[in-house]
Amino acid sequence: MTSNVINEQSTQDAHDDGHHDHKMTGLKRWLYTTNHKDIGSMYLWFSFIMFLTGGVMALVIRAELFQPGLQIVEPDFFNQMTTVHGLIMVFGAIMPAFTGLANWMLPMMVGAPDMALPRLNNWSFWILPFAFAILLSTFFLESGAPNFGWTFYAPLSTTYSNGSTAFFVFAVHIMGISSIMGAINIVVTIMNMRAPGMTYMKMPLFVWTFFITAYLLIAVMPVLAGTVTMVLTDTYFGTSFFDAAGGGDPVMFQHIFWFFGHPEVYIMILPAFGIVSTTIPAFSRKKLFGYSSMVYATASIAFLSFIVWAHHMFTTGMPLFGELFFMYCTMLIAVPTGVKVFNWAATMWRGAISFETPMLFSIAFVILFTIGGFSGLMLAMTPVDFQYHDTYFVVAHFHYVLVTGALFSIFAGAYYWLPKWTGYMYNDTLSKWHFWCSLVSVNLLFFPMHFLGLAGMPRRIPDYALQFADFNKWVSIGGFAFGLSQLIFLVLVIKCIKGGKKAEAKPWDGAEGLEWTVPSPAPYHTFETPPKID
Repeated sequence: MTSNVINEQSTQDAHDDGHHDHKMTGLKRWLYTTNHKDIGSMYLWFSFIMFLTGGVMALVIRAELFQPGLQIVEPDFFNQMTTVHGLIMVFGAIMPAFTGLANWMLPMMVGAPDMALPRLNNWSFWILPFAFAILLSTFFLESGAPNFGWTFYAPLSTTYSNGSTAFFVFAVHIMGISSIMGAINIVVTIMNMRAPGMTYMKMPLFVWTFFITAYLLIAVMPVLAGTVTMVLTDTYFGTSFFDAAGGGDPVMFQHIFWFFGHPEVYIMILPAFGIVSTTIPAFSRKKLFGYSSMVYATASIAFLSFIVWAHHMFTTGMPLFGELFFMYCTMLIAVPTGVKVFNWAATMWRGAISFETPMLFSIAFVILFTIGGFSGLMLAMTPVDFQYHDTYFVVAHFHYVLVTGALFSIFAGAYYWLPKWTGYMYNDTLSKWHFWCSLVSVNLLFFPMHFLGLAGMPRRIPDYALQFADFNKWVSIGGFAFGLSQLIFLVLVIKCIKGGKKAEAKPWDGAEGLEWTVPSPAPYHTFETPPKID
């Protein structure tokens, strides 16, 4: 009798331990939570706040460039804006947003009850706000915020830096620790917690892209840590890693930084491939075309990303053989990327497409990301890059990849899963307004930059010659329009959380077997092929 009572009590205790998240309320719940959905939500909200913060900095930049001459800010503050804007958008907006999506959806897609390391998951989120608090606090220092560009090239970040370098280094270290812990969690969850019968080649492509991205993070984040540590010791401890006077080499900084930096840009785009590979089949009512080729293409891109770093350095005076090697390897990346674009188009081909907002963002992603890919192919050519290097052409290229690429895919994923997350359908009219306003303004913002760059306008300079005035005016108008468009999304999400029309079990009419409604293990493909009509 007694043993039965003890067993019942211990069972109850275990049950209580497993569900302690739901007993805590208010701030305590969010501070101590180990629930993957709560942590995913916190990542997503944090990334959106950082997105708006970095966006305000971009608007300061665009306000200054609205017309020639210095009107609003001093050149040094202008450079602080460009630096912190880049750091916040890369480490504070895009990467945490993808980590948030991974936290929310990965356990459900592989049939796991939660992430494998829940407490580590909590920690990896909660150190992020402190990292960005440290970075943003530099604006209140007498010397000002970092002003050496988000790539912090030596000697700008060492010999000529202002007093904020130590804060910058500390903040980057914490961001890197957070990324590594999040990546380890993703790898362990996917490898050890898949549902029975779910082999690697049966995993949804969303899972595959995050799996590969996590390996990239684990490989390159320590390289960034080493780089910023060398910058720190060069600045404050008398070492000469990047100082030629002491036997160092400033070009070595670029090699080490871009060995991190190039895989990093793929860390910011591979998860986007996974999201659109989920949404396009759903709204085409077809299974994804060429699943295995998509997996191999993703792995190929990840591998090639490690051997193309010096294409950022064609103008540093490397030997001709080096230039040829990096040029050809860079062009080679176009092949697996082309496979992906072809497969997305083939998935949509003869599909019963419905143009819901997630599908609109996904189609815009495919088209506009491809434009970014083509301009990247132009920059891959060494003699051409000599002309385009450090002009607005480069700015246009990477913003097409990261805004109309990574950011649009995040919006596609958010709209696709919002009914799942909140239990309510979002306001369809507002979502369409958000899409069309974003689409028009983002192209007005970034497309003219190609022409500015081809005409020779240098980046990161607060003033410019009169011949660039007209294009810059339109670019700035596009920038403010794009920024204001994102407030529509904020209103829409808040309205959706508060309530509205209840979401059905399968909210997308006719899209059978969405990943988060199928029982584990998931089928080989997500959607049934429509029957042939004779």
